[in-house]
Amino acid sequence: MDPEKLIISGGNRLQGIVRIDGAKNSALSIMAATLLTKDVCILRNIPPLTDVDIMADVIRKLGVKVEWGEDNNLYIDSDNFNNYEAPYELVKMMRASILVMGPLLARLKRAKISLPGGCAIGARPVDYHLKGFEASCKIISFNLNTSTN
Repeated sequence: MDPEKLIISGGNRLQGIVRIDGAKNSALSIMAATLLTKDVCILRNIPPLTDVDIMADVIRKLGVKVEWGEDNNLYIDSDNFNNYEAPYELVKMMRASILVMGPLLARLKRAKISLPGGCAIGARPVDYHLKGFEASCKIISFNLNTSTN
């Protein structure tokens, strides 16, 4: 067999529908990005996973309306949210919670968020987020207080 070519011989044509499950990491990023608009966002084919539920709870605590619909659709309405503080008890559970910081700064001009927690896969620093905000003059100061209160 030529390594640059794959020849498939067969007599039956394949047809049908294949449902592709939604991607968790993409869903978490898009959920955070919905904070940038005042429009109702409908996210389709969102996987019903713990991290998605945690992110939904994080943005709910910010004052955003989040509802599950049929077929794993997620309805997010961030028109009137006004809380700039993501609660530590949720942020500590998932690294992706840091993703709400940018939209909070863009919409509310301030953000208060603890360093995120999550699984112990290895070093996944958030300093590139902070450096980006500093470079765009969005951070005047930040406090790396280790207190959980």
